[in-house]
Amino acid sequence: MKKKLFLLPLLVLLTSPATSQTTNVHEQSDGYEWPTDELVVKNLHEWQDLKFGVLLHWGVYAVPGIVESWSICDEAWITRDTTRTYQQYLDWYWGLADQFRPALFDPAQWAAACSDAGMRYMIFTTKHHDGFCMYDSHETDYTIARHAFKDDPRCDVLRHVFDAYREQGFTIGAYFSKPDWHSQFYWWDVYSKKGRNVNYPIEQFPQRWQQFKQYTHRQMKEILSRYGQVDILWLDGGWVCPENRGQDIDMPAVARMARSLQPGIIIVDRTIRGPYENYQTPERAVPDRQLDYPWESCIPLTDDWGYTPKARYKTAAQVLGTLIEIVAKGGNLVLGVGPTPQGLINQEATARLHEIGQWLRQNGRAIYGTTITPHYHEGNIWFTASKDGKTKFAIYRLADGEVLPLQLSWSVNLPTRSVRLVSSGKKLKYKVEGNRVIVQLPKALPQQSLALEIE
Repeated sequence: MKKKLFLLPLLVLLTSPATSQTTNVHEQSDGYEWPTDELVVKNLHEWQDLKFGVLLHWGVYAVPGIVESWSICDEAWITRDTTRTYQQYLDWYWGLADQFRPALFDPAQWAAACSDAGMRYMIFTTKHHDGFCMYDSHETDYTIARHAFKDDPRCDVLRHVFDAYREQGFTIGAYFSKPDWHSQFYWWDVYSKKGRNVNYPIEQFPQRWQQFKQYTHRQMKEILSRYGQVDILWLDGGWVCPENRGQDIDMPAVARMARSLQPGIIIVDRTIRGPYENYQTPERAVPDRQLDYPWESCIPLTDDWGYTPKARYKTAAQVLGTLIEIVAKGGNLVLGVGPTPQGLINQEATARLHEIGQWLRQNGRAIYGTTITPHYHEGNIWFTASKDGKTKFAIYRLADGEVLPLQLSWSVNLPTRSVRLVSSGKKLKYKVEGNRVIVQLPKALPQQSLALEIE
């Protein structure tokens, strides 16, 4: 995940209305290739039914509450403390591992808050681009289990996080960064330049790159062999690919290893179209049209993926409106939430999540397990359908500050038998005039997005 302005065709960028910062979003692949493994396809279809998940960014960057990893990259767009040299800043950043002591670490609180929000799957950062492992890796000392938190019985954080979410019935996903800026096999100190890419010429040092490749494979194997069932391997850092400076980590071998340990695992090699990008991941954005293959918009609850102390939160209405649009277009939403350096999801985030969950508990039939319908959008109304095609749902997306109208009208997906409130099953009065239906709404409805069942 990264920040900076990058314009994407066919995408609508989503940021908080109050934000003034620009964002660098991950490019969406051009097209999709269905996997050939029948178990992967089955698992993909089941994942598509989940609709709503959480993406948890947590690492040393939580200690000062700054952007994840990117402040140590020396690309021109990065801004940082100008009172230090780059090396001084880098040393300070690496040293945060000796301050990261989340005494209140409570993954059960995280999982309960996400379950309360109506989320059905999770993706946790096992390692971001800075290389700091949130599990007890045997391949490096740069892990939470070997620094300030090492004497805590919960120091193998990944195990406790996965277990807590499994207790709540979540589908389990592991985020893993392909680049590793702490590794001397990727950012070699012989060379000074440290942008996002490998900083030495691979063609001159093929054995060093081979060591990085083996190191990366071994770390993925640790995660997939020691921490129980993992349903999704979510690989970030799409610039690590053969077409970019020869950064080939041998994805066919990764997939063979992953599926020998976790049969049917969904692999998401972000932005790399082909057999290992089992679903697309437009970042901070929603495609401008319906797509008939698996995809997921990844959007943070605040302006940032990880914890920041003065965060600006999206409202529950904004998140729900985005979720409604995404589901009508055939996708899933994974919402970014950053736990605090103490190890909790803070009160402002849990309040937003609770409000989202309240709506989904009443209206979730129009979201979960639904499929797309050819006529999916008219004005502020978005349409989904039951898989058997017998029922369609019309969802009015209410914006912040908007008053719910006393009637709704649309010209597609017309009812022939009834219109009901999804939340209560109450039948509503309606009439069809020509090619339009007009539905009368009760006056006492809550001022929030509204889901209707159409038969």
